[in-house]
Parts: sequence; structure tokens; C-alpha cells
Amino acid sequence: MTAPSLLREPRFARTLVLPALAPAGPLTSAARLLAEALLGDMGNRWRHTQGVAERAAGLAGPLGVDADLLTAAAWLHDIGYAAPTVATGFHPLDGADHLTRYGWPIRVAGLVAYHSGARFVAAAKGLSELLAVYPDERTVLADALTYADQTVGPAGDRVDPDTRYAEVLHRHGPCSLNALVDPDRGPYLRGIARRVEHLLAAAV
Repeated sequence: MTAPSLLREPRFARTLVLPALAPAGPLTSAARLLAEALLGDMGNRWRHTQGVAERAAGLAGPLGVDADLLTAAAWLHDIGYAAPTVATGFHPLDGADHLTRYGWPIRVAGLVAYHSGARFVAAAKGLSELLAVYPDERTVLADALTYADQTVGPAGDRVDPDTRYAEVLHRHGPCSLNALVDPDRGPYLRGIARRVEHLLAAAV
């Protein structure tokens, strides 16, 4: 899987060193540059992204998944919040669409599109058909991306999945679509956390 070659290094690119246990491959390197160019000035959004990428890099080895693919998707999972990418206002879809326009592998775009149970919110927003152009990968790697996102708080701090999910519901409010889909999305995310934690325990 090759990374797009059209990216130039943004001014922030030397500020973060990836963990030694997951050396940056070509996808990860390109993803880091793109994420930093789009999110580097967005405060906590950028801190969260850095934390998720670091978390994903640490999960790849114990879970036996492609570290380059997982860590690249982690860097890119929230780029749909950046103004140049916004089209529908639904960040997983806008991020995936942006990646597709610029020649990123469809598997990377699919991981971004469906991370953290995005399909439930997409259905509530009437965007399921648009999301369905991307592959909905049901793999350990996809679970690992969601787990990384769900174990890093808004400011990049490490949290447990229940604390993270409660914070999201509180931040969006009781009348939000996140709250509306909670009866389905909540158990889905808890199931992912259980699967990943079981695998991590077995790998020790």
C-alpha cells in the first residue's frame, strides 16, 4: 500500500516522535504530515490526534496488525473537522472524502469513515448511502483504531473507554445525535473495547 506523494512537509512536522515500537512507515509519515497541516492549529483537536496516533502505534504490535496502516488511519481519523475538508459536517465522511480526492488508499479512507461507530450517527443524519461507498472493515485493525480513539481524551490524555464515551455524550448533550444513537452505538463500542482488551491480555 503506497502513500500519496503530493504532500509537502508543514511547518509543524518535526514536533512529534513516534514510539520506537512502531517505526513510521510511508503511510504513517504521509498521514502525519497531512494531519498536522490540517489540524496543527486546532488546539485540543491536534493534541487528541497525536494521542490517538501514539496509542495506535502502541497497540499494533501486541494485536499483530499492520502498524503502518493502523497508525496512518489514527493520524487521519479526525481530519474531517478541518475547514478545508468540511462538506457534509459529518467528520468521518468528510475526512474519508478528502482522502479519496487526494488519492489515498480506499482502505485508509474506509477506516476513517467508519471509526468509532460512525455508521450509527451516519444513519441518524441520513448519510448512510454516502458512507456506504467506503468499505466497512470489521477486523482487529479497525477495532484497534476505534479503541485508540476511545482511550484518548480531548486533550490527548489517556482515559478508559467508559470515561471517554461518557465525556463525548456530555459534550454533545442529551439532545444530540450521539445521544440518540447511544442505545446502539454504546454497546457496539463497549464490545470493541472488550475484544481488544481480551486480545491485549492474551498477548502479555
